[in-house]
Amino acid sequence: MRFTQGPRTEEDPGHRAQNVGGPISTEPRINDRIRVPEVRLVGPNGEQVGIVSIQDALRLAQEQDLDLVEVAATARPPVVKVMDYGKYKYESALKAREARKNQAHTVIKEMKLRPKIDPHDYETKKGHVVRFLKAGDKVKITIMFRGREQSRPELGRRLLSKLAEDVAELGFVEFAPKQDGRNMIMVLGPHKKKTEAMAEARAAKEQRKADASGASSEVEHAEADELTELTEPIESVESVESIEAVEPAEQAEAVVGASAQATEEQS
Repeated sequence: MRFTQGPRTEEDPGHRAQNVGGPISTEPRINDRIRVPEVRLVGPNGEQVGIVSIQDALRLAQEQDLDLVEVAATARPPVVKVMDYGKYKYESALKAREARKNQAHTVIKEMKLRPKIDPHDYETKKGHVVRFLKAGDKVKITIMFRGREQSRPELGRRLLSKLAEDVAELGFVEFAPKQDGRNMIMVLGPHKKKTEAMAEARAAKEQRKADASGASSEVEHAEADELTELTEPIESVESVESIEAVEPAEQAEAVVGASAQATEEQS
């Protein structure tokens, strides 16, 4: 006779189910979600009401058609405030968006050069470095050596020193040239902060928009003046045509009058 193992009567630690909870909410508790016997109440205008029961606090909030929001949950008793929670969330979102817009992230750009770089290529690379420094970013300059160039590191140092002198008005040497295997590295830092560069860029953009709108208005005025000048000769031509049309009629009347006078003389 074979015996089979029956169902587990005790919980097996190896097969213990994990108690996975939901995401932790970062929003404050409001209204009926505040489950404490008493709270320290703050009025809608910031006035201190004092310690009251949660029922009285909810009643005061409902009378003013507002929400009861827990602003300090760790205090004893918790601090709650009467406010318009929807308006509060909207204003908080606007402030957070504005803070992200003005937040500056330091970015390290990289530019790679060769020890025997062509002058035209050097000017192009230097232009990129100037643009990065004007934007408030750091620039990592890497000199790549190949073959026998590794035996002449002074070429790389000379090139890096020349580049640092050319952009001295916009940046400074934050990390001196250092040999790293087949490469030589130098880091340039901007004189302007990232926030200042962003503010200048926004101001320049707004100025370009204003200049473009002013130029378009000037073009419209110029086109209107041209149309006015074109219409004036047309009116003079019409007047000339009307005069020319009157002159043949007067000549015809004169001929008719002369023929009538000759007929009377003959009679």
